[in-house]
Amino acid sequence: MARRKHPPIDGADRELIGTLLRDLRRSAGYRSVEAAATRTGCPASRQTIYAYERGGLVPSLSQYLDLVEFYVMKTPAQREARPAAELRAQGTAAVSHALTLSAYAVPRAIDLITRMRPSR
Repeated sequence: MARRKHPPIDGADRELIGTLLRDLRRSAGYRSVEAAATRTGCPASRQTIYAYERGGLVPSLSQYLDLVEFYVMKTPAQREARPAAELRAQGTAAVSHALTLSAYAVPRAIDLITRMRPSR
């Protein structure tokens, strides 16, 4: 079966996803993409993170979750990082917000689930 071509991702969604990732990186205490990308266990290269943050590329949902988890859960506290509870709250908000965007099709999936439910 041939793959269906997906419509382009809205520019506002691209920008918002990049902003969420950039704000989370900075809150985790990484002043630069270079500082984050050189840490052991970083799930993306410097160029890829730059592309995500600038809206040139949109990470898959899995890639997005990997980066959020890296910034919030998998890196030791940086000197300039926000307190752990605040960083976790910001990470939770970043994931919640991303799931509402059409870029990740979760709202469409929920709509489909709702329409497929059997009537009683």
